[in-house]
Amino acid sequence: MANTPGSKKAIRTIAARTAVNTARRSRLRSYVRQFEEALTTGDKAAAKTAFTKAESEVMRGVSKGVLHKNTASRKVSRLHARLKAMA
Repeated sequence: MANTPGSKKAIRTIAARTAVNTARRSRLRSYVRQFEEALTTGDKAAAKTAFTKAESEVMRGVSKGVLHKNTASRKVSRLHARLKAMA
């Protein structure tokens, strides 16, 4: 249990940051899911626009500190490979 005022504030700060990061991660996953749904429908134009949005959101996650840069690059690379395989 936190005793000092500083540690109590740290707990509040961590809780707030966790809530924000959870929302950001959820948003990121939603865009990736939309891309995967566009792939399964077979609509190339929709998949391409969904990929652009997903890529942008993944890289935004890097700048916000939700994802590591290399993790994001790997995700985008795999998404792009799936888009190319569709062609």
